[in-house]
Amino acid sequence: MQKIVDVWVKNNTPGYWKPNNIMLRLMEEVGELAREVNHSFGEKRKKPTDENKEIDYETADILFTLICMANSLNIDLEEAFKHIMEKYDKRDKHRHQ
Repeated sequence: MQKIVDVWVKNNTPGYWKPNNIMLRLMEEVGELAREVNHSFGEKRKKPTDENKEIDYETADILFTLICMANSLNIDLEEAFKHIMEKYDKRDKHRHQ
């Protein structure tokens, strides 16, 4: 996924934004996901005029933005994910059983 995003950014934009701008974008995307979750499962239902966005697409927007952040900072997400799963396996293996 990191390579796909990197190619897209290189072919379609002037380059990655600064990390603080990516972080702000991430917060926007999380807010959009929160709104969709609230509309789908919470007390506040969608207004008839609201755009029909889906939770899966909002989640993918967050993933895209996180990948942009990682790429801009030269983070290998696969390696970072392996590391964090080892941490969770050691620390929390029996915690939630």
